[in-house]
Amino acid sequence: MTDKTYHILVLCTGNSARSIMAEALINILGQGRFRAFSAGSHPTGKVNPFAVEQVAVLGYPTDALRSKSWDEFTQPDAPAMDFILTVCDNAAGEVCPVWPGQPVAAHWGFEDPAAVVGSDEYKREAFHTICQQIRRKVEQLMKLQLDELDLPAIKQALQTIGNQPV
Repeated sequence: MTDKTYHILVLCTGNSARSIMAEALINILGQGRFRAFSAGSHPTGKVNPFAVEQVAVLGYPTDALRSKSWDEFTQPDAPAMDFILTVCDNAAGEVCPVWPGQPVAAHWGFEDPAAVVGSDEYKREAFHTICQQIRRKVEQLMKLQLDELDLPAIKQALQTIGNQPV
């Protein structure tokens, strides 16, 4: 087993909910083996408060959470990514920047909990549901023996995780 830390960039259009929760889950469950970041193609500029609640329940620090552009990760001083995961269908269909190092990309689509209309309790439940769905996929990622797989096999494994029902 390698001591390599894999860097993952999780993308969503607004970078306010799904990508934020995925970043937190990967960083928590990855236990240093993975380092996740999140960004958006058209960031909203604020993190959804219901996403902040979900992340806080996980024990993830929320003070540094922010909605940011994927342009930050194209800069020369940005960490080199091993994987790019899109978590919303809009981001998956957009033309992404050219990422240095040609990271493996996959799509893991989740419904947008920020689009839910209703009471705060109803919205909170929607965020909890999506967070649990993301968690199940992240747990599958954690089981992969990446150091034993070549790039095509890693890409296939990530796509398989993404294609599995939530």
